[in-house]
Amino acid sequence: MYPRSKEVAIVNGLLQRHAVVGILGARQAGKSTLARLVAQTRTEPVTLFDLENDEGLARLADPMLALKGLRGLVILDEIQRRPDLYRALRVLVDRPDHLS
Repeated sequence: MYPRSKEVAIVNGLLQRHAVVGILGARQAGKSTLARLVAQTRTEPVTLFDLENDEGLARLADPMLALKGLRGLVILDEIQRRPDLYRALRVLVDRPDHLS
């Protein structure tokens, strides 16, 4: 596997400054792998939703309910499968208490 320590450091740096960070790239470029590597470096809770998995999709049937109580790092892998989630994310991130 390609060593990704530089990319992990970049994503962690972005997460220090921004509430939402997107990892974009071509198919099979390693976006999901990078997200999981970043998760392994974090000390706070990590919640992963894999939206190519029916279970992950079911967990987000009501996005506000599923996401509003989460703290720490939340990974929405394959989010393009549920574009409606962007609206819920904006609402949640814009809340004054989103970092508490």
